[in-house]
Amino acid sequence: MKLNDLMPNPGAKKDRKRVGRGIAAGQGKTAGHGIKGQGSRSGEGGHLYRQGGNLPFYRRLPFMRGEGFTPPNRVEYNEINLDMLGRFSAGTVVTPQMLSEFRLISKPKNPVVILGDGELNVALKVQVQRVTKSARAKIEAAGGTVEIIG
Repeated sequence: MKLNDLMPNPGAKKDRKRVGRGIAAGQGKTAGHGIKGQGSRSGEGGHLYRQGGNLPFYRRLPFMRGEGFTPPNRVEYNEINLDMLGRFSAGTVVTPQMLSEFRLISKPKNPVVILGDGELNVALKVQVQRVTKSARAKIEAAGGTVEIIG
């Protein structure tokens, strides 16, 4: 057997239908679109949410408030838990740039918030944009300091 002997299985490949190419092709004249009406026109089908005159589904639902609304100017934080800071040695100054180098934050342009999940046993100097009350208490209990940067 050679490469030029390789063929697809019979019936595995079909020629595409060439519509609108005359009556001999089997799909001439109206090209399978019927005579008149919406389906025969170019660009038929209306827009994505059209439901033939019925009130569209997305308008039947009540307006979503609260968690469904995302304010356009919200601040998205990089969240760091205290147990992730345990890898640093005592006296280390923890900054957003340092966390980015250690690949602990995914979006370096966003501000950093320290959350209070986990325990901290080393005294660190933490310089971030935001710290929760429980995280601040645990850092200071371990002998570290917290500084909020702008």
